[in-house]
Amino acid sequence: MRDRRVLLLWTGFALTAIGSVLLVLRRPDRLSDLHIYYGALAHLRAGQPLYTYVADNGGPFTYPPFAALVLWPMTLVPEGVVQAIWLVSTCAAVVAVAVPVGAALAPAGPRRRLAVAAVAAVLMVSAPVQSNLRFGQVSIFILLLALLDGMGLVPARLRGVLVGVAAAIKLTPLLFVAYFLVARRYRDAARAVAAFAACAALAAVVLPQASRAYWSGTMLQTSRIGDLASLGNQSLHGMLLRVGVDDGALPPVWAGLVAVVCAVALLRARQFAAHDRPGHAAVLVGCATVAASPVSWTHHQVWPVLAAMLLIGASGATRRVAGAALLASMVVSLGVVLGPVSSRPGVQFLFENARALGVCLLCLAGFGGVAVAATRAAGRPVRRRAGLRVGVAAAATLAFFAVQPLPAGADPTFKAYDLADVTNPRYFFVCRGAAECAAYGTGAPVTFGTRTEKTKVRVNGVVAPQVARLAYYSAPGGAPRTIPLLAAYPGSRTFSFRSATMTHGRLVAYATDGAPIATYDDELAAAFS
Repeated sequence: MRDRRVLLLWTGFALTAIGSVLLVLRRPDRLSDLHIYYGALAHLRAGQPLYTYVADNGGPFTYPPFAALVLWPMTLVPEGVVQAIWLVSTCAAVVAVAVPVGAALAPAGPRRRLAVAAVAAVLMVSAPVQSNLRFGQVSIFILLLALLDGMGLVPARLRGVLVGVAAAIKLTPLLFVAYFLVARRYRDAARAVAAFAACAALAAVVLPQASRAYWSGTMLQTSRIGDLASLGNQSLHGMLLRVGVDDGALPPVWAGLVAVVCAVALLRARQFAAHDRPGHAAVLVGCATVAASPVSWTHHQVWPVLAAMLLIGASGATRRVAGAALLASMVVSLGVVLGPVSSRPGVQFLFENARALGVCLLCLAGFGGVAVAATRAAGRPVRRRAGLRVGVAAAATLAFFAVQPLPAGADPTFKAYDLADVTNPRYFFVCRGAAECAAYGTGAPVTFGTRTEKTKVRVNGVVAPQVARLAYYSAPGGAPRTIPLLAAYPGSRTFSFRSATMTHGRLVAYATDGAPIATYDDELAAAFS
């Protein structure tokens, strides 16, 4: 039976891998990140600065210069060949990652083969691995290097080298150096730092201009990576941006939270290593890199999938349910799937940030402590009580978020429309043409109408001449959204925007001197009630 299950799991893995590769190859924007790597290196070979390259999709090269040296051989063959090799290598890397993690779940025997197959199959259907395939990302290879080194699966005299090389390609694995120090693997830490410095020095010799540009400022320009407030960035930093933390307060708040999350995760990882659980330790440190990095796109989030599998393989209903919940968030986007049934803005925020919240909780809980596989002292786990605890915790979590207002700036549905949208009757519906819009005004600073749809509310109206600026606040204390005032028709100005909910919304009209002259909140709330 076990052999049959193993065969079925590997068959499922193979079919999913083949289907995923074929779907990727059919996309017009296939392997867009790999296209950036390839184009940037061609740009560099043509004698142009590496970090001035911008692909036709708008993406720049964002990695350290040593990454360009590692990827340099790809320019020797056509891009189509590189794409094929990259896709096959990504699938092979998934298997290579599954082997040590499966061993951490089941150290030996038939159960180990089943665990490896299960981890590989789950990884292949997860959103992070699918994202690695779709974009042609290097993240899965960086994870493999850090995992093997973190678990101590390389020869003793080489331990730490893989982490150093991985960090020279992408900086986030540097947290493993701190783990080596905390776990008293001092020689491994020294080798990691030496390998990192050697790689950077080699890049400086071969690519001096690119190295100066990167280390003197490019590495700090996180805006080059994309919109860090978008839902794709499921890191602590991204979540704080969506919450709407003030720009001045953001750095210390973020640094403080990162320090706590990383410190707890590293200490718990040291406990796991001391109890001969190197797989749990390495995965926990990897999850801390996802939480702590300024940007953690979907393809960075393979570590939480591994953590979910380790939780599901542990004893105890609480851990298994937590693992299943984390895995569900890593396979599908809960914000998209459950958004239509979420009537409360706080619950919506929970779903949309489930991955970031789950990773942070995992780092703080550390798989529930050292005794991951331990049972109760009496040897009889009380399933009913465990199930009750899980149910109460889940209900309390939902209740807490249900009473929260929509965090400021956390509304990815928001959009303000411009002149190009005026002709769309879905967006501009209260008046059409100069005469109708002039007649629609009531003499009030702002006259507006609302339209409620399944997942959003639209606001459309006109403003009086004394209004110089219109701002919308999605939550108490949040940063305002500027609403464009459009001279679509002679003699009147109109506006239109959408938001997920108006329950806590506030529309404020300002005069030319900056003073508020009218505020609308109850009327907006009524539109959503």
